[in-house]
Amino acid sequence: MKLFNREKEINEILHIIEREPDDIYFIFGPINSGKSTLIREIITNRLDKNKYIPFFIDFRARNIVNVDNFIECLFEVDEKSKVDDFREYAKSLADLLVKGSEELTNYYLGMPIKIPKSFFDKIFNKKDKSGDVYQYIEYLFAKLNEKGKKPILIFDELQMIKEITLNGDRLLLWSLFQFLVTLTKVQHLCYVFCISSDSLFIEYVYNAGELEGRAKYILVDDFDKDTALKFIDFLSEINNIKLTNEERELIYSYVGGKPKDIKYVIEESKFKDLREILNEMLKIEVSKLKYFLEDVKEDNEEFYKEVVKALSLFKENYIIEDIKIPKKIREFLIKKNILFLNPIDGNLKPQSFLVWNAIKRVL
Repeated sequence: MKLFNREKEINEILHIIEREPDDIYFIFGPINSGKSTLIREIITNRLDKNKYIPFFIDFRARNIVNVDNFIECLFEVDEKSKVDDFREYAKSLADLLVKGSEELTNYYLGMPIKIPKSFFDKIFNKKDKSGDVYQYIEYLFAKLNEKGKKPILIFDELQMIKEITLNGDRLLLWSLFQFLVTLTKVQHLCYVFCISSDSLFIEYVYNAGELEGRAKYILVDDFDKDTALKFIDFLSEINNIKLTNEERELIYSYVGGKPKDIKYVIEESKFKDLREILNEMLKIEVSKLKYFLEDVKEDNEEFYKEVVKALSLFKENYIIEDIKIPKKIREFLIKKNILFLNPIDGNLKPQSFLVWNAIKRVL
């Protein structure tokens, strides 16, 4: 399906890559707001393929608990290569990508970085792995620049590596950020985009001293009401469904501007009653919130009271100032994906309209 109404964000990113690489860009927003879809649309359909080579590293489905897991995500191992020298391999890979081939087409579908098996195995036999990893990437990107191609390095759901930090390797995230600063602000070798739906991770990044003046932020939010109603009309036309104004407003009142939820409602309405679909979605969200609060209460009744007090602030408001909820409580609710934090604007809101409606029903 054609990407709907993200021209503002697309144009912003295309404008960024027309300039010299100078910052790390963090793309953030609520769950299922369309962040990854936006980036994939850009790398597959909007890039000038004569200028750019995208490398797409997806941490989404991986449990990153150590440095080895992290390195495995970065690379696609070339099992057939007999090359031992990583510099020689990087030169040949750069030549392949610049000349254009099926290999280049695959990169535009979003692939990690290729690496020869012998060098990959050598990395895993070393105690200090990250140094060799970064050296190889830097060398490959330098070769692509020499040949007139700018790499675009994309990390999807980068926050997954924070588990490594929790497991004791606190230097990995710091060294990764330093490396990304080297690639962008220092050597201007590539563009870097980090995607995350974890707003606490974005808050950490926003306050990280090592990224001061070296990072910028792009919010990909749920649609506002006007855009959501246009999206409903767009999907209705595609699915050959006729909705009244009352039904359009009803859909928005339940699911707001969450693209995925709107899409689900419209597609299901081809076979089911609209009110039945919406009530079922809300019923599920209400049950999840009730059971969540029940668990909190059973574990710690005083903490439960604070959580209820915090959530009660949303009975009349969709967005509130972040400091209106004590830090411990708001971080707990953000981690549980009940609230979304925008650390740039300093505000909180429910992760979706469904969650907001559930809060109002339960409390």
